[in-house]
Amino acid sequence: MSPARTRVSPHGPRGRPGTGVVPSRQNGVRVSPYDPRCHSAEGTRSVIPVARCPSALGAMWSPAPLCALGRRRPGPSAPLQPLTRLLQREYRQKTPTRLLQREYEAKTPFCLPQREYREKTPFCLLQKEYEAKTAFCLLQREYRELPLPGQGWGRTQHLPPRRFLSKKPKSKRHPKTFPVLDGHVPAVYQHVFEENLRNSEAVIKRYSELLERVKKGGGEHAILRHTQRNKKVFVRERLRLLLDGADFLELSPLAGLDMPYGDVPAAGCLTGIGRICGVWCVFIASDATVKGGTIYPIGVKKQLRAQEIAMENRLLSVHLVDSGGAFLPLQSELFPDKLHGGRIFYNEAIMSAMGIPQVAVVCGSCVAGGAYVPTMAEESVIIDKIGTLFLAGPPLVKAATGEDVSPEDLGGARLHSQVSGCSDHFAPSEEEAYECIRNVVSTLNCEPVPEQDREPDSPLYSPEELLGLAPLGYSCTLPVKLSVYFFAGSEPAGGWKQIPGIQGYLWNNTSDRIWPRGRAEAHSNRLKAQASMMAAVACAAVPKITIVIGGCFGSDSYIMCGRSFSPNFLFLWPNARVGLVDSQHFPTVPPAGDWTGEELELKQLKAKLEEESSAFYSSARLWDDGIILPQDTRKVIAQCLEIMEQKKYQAVSPRPQPIIRM
Repeated sequence: MSPARTRVSPHGPRGRPGTGVVPSRQNGVRVSPYDPRCHSAEGTRSVIPVARCPSALGAMWSPAPLCALGRRRPGPSAPLQPLTRLLQREYRQKTPTRLLQREYEAKTPFCLPQREYREKTPFCLLQKEYEAKTAFCLLQREYRELPLPGQGWGRTQHLPPRRFLSKKPKSKRHPKTFPVLDGHVPAVYQHVFEENLRNSEAVIKRYSELLERVKKGGGEHAILRHTQRNKKVFVRERLRLLLDGADFLELSPLAGLDMPYGDVPAAGCLTGIGRICGVWCVFIASDATVKGGTIYPIGVKKQLRAQEIAMENRLLSVHLVDSGGAFLPLQSELFPDKLHGGRIFYNEAIMSAMGIPQVAVVCGSCVAGGAYVPTMAEESVIIDKIGTLFLAGPPLVKAATGEDVSPEDLGGARLHSQVSGCSDHFAPSEEEAYECIRNVVSTLNCEPVPEQDREPDSPLYSPEELLGLAPLGYSCTLPVKLSVYFFAGSEPAGGWKQIPGIQGYLWNNTSDRIWPRGRAEAHSNRLKAQASMMAAVACAAVPKITIVIGGCFGSDSYIMCGRSFSPNFLFLWPNARVGLVDSQHFPTVPPAGDWTGEELELKQLKAKLEEESSAFYSSARLWDDGIILPQDTRKVIAQCLEIMEQKKYQAVSPRPQPIIRM
């Protein structure tokens, strides 16, 4: 093709000011001098014909280029629109008529024998036999049948790398969805399963011992004085008189255990969630056998967490008050700050304005801060000869005024029922008081969650085998998806009260490692991905349940919805570990020649990390909502889902102000 001529304009071409070059025409075709394809090796320009078109998009689908590419036949018809044609073809193939026609053709008597005939032709049989004897299939079969004397790379180092044997394209090598597991532990993991099982049995035994210690409250002597001399009912027996049955989820039972509070075995209060007349309620009950029910800093934190759960899920609150108020020697740790003792009364007022009912039973001596809880409740019951309410008891009155006064005259049941109006109901005994509370709850505008029409599916495998899946270490762990088969049903959420919009986190991770320079560059996007995940988890507007079944280390605590990201519920298995770093990866021997005399310090630091990362240490400080046994995971998740669902059935609406006694 001969080079095209150009003409020079002193004003420059349209759209290219100042260049002085405009496209020329040859045989009615515009030639652009700025297209690099127009220039030959000698510097002259060749012409590429471009059809006249109102836009670049029109030029792209104009007839001339399409005819040149063989995409359509030449002719005067309109330009082809590939996207429209594709959509039309897809629509035609998916019409009900076409689908029924295809299904009918596939099941005609002619097609069925034809398909069977094709599969049994000599060619197909030889092809199957050939595929079964390829090098890849033979090596794969040999790999599966290998003895398992060791583990890791030692088992497979004599085999060629699998990626060089695959005959599939790289894009098809990795499945698009999770593989279907059969629930059986692979033979290569059998020794790991047995080690995990032994460890689980040991930590569960330790957990049972601590739980029995907590259930004794202040000890046998304190329980005898509480029940026989003071004629009171023990706190756990009080809950049995209130609850519908044994369906009770106790929150953080180990809170305060082995903390630096002297001989206090626990927080001095018991919190949990149970049913009254079919309605889920939050319970906050004082344990007067522990230092007279006085409130410790960990007890304040425990009560605030129970109120937080009540506000999130709009649960009715029941207070069983038998408290001597704040523990004065620790007043600086439980009085002045924002989330200290006064926050309990603030939350009561806010919950009342939100329309969340609160009831209380004065079942003992309630002094100072302990007297405000039942007084701010919307309905309260006081027990004759047992319950008292006053800001300062008879000993302080004697010290201040020199006057002798009895507890009944100062703040007994008859005084507050007939004179002050701090109580709404007078009960002659504890049993009648709890029956009164049950009647009060039954008259509130809280409907229980409807019973399901069908029984939930049973888990695919025995939950007892979860003990072997609870990890001991992190050098070799079992696939976490195996755990789902032991507390899920045959359906993805069978038995979990199938509620849309629930996020669940089964959590087991190792601590962050310091990557060398080469690998650090390969993982350069990790920080950005974690930041995106944190933002997504924090702003997800759905309920969240987190269960730590193994390790909880470092920044993964945030992206997996740890305590600081406010999950609705967070539980641990007894084998779980929570810490900034994994003590197993912490060095105890300093580099040779660098440090001197610090090996002992490193060993002490590792021992400290080991102790402070245990599930018992974590639960004692309320970093979670309690420890649950692996075999009870399914039951606890079902309870949590039903608790979160109950707020849909409340008819109470918020008020501009709380209920105030006059």
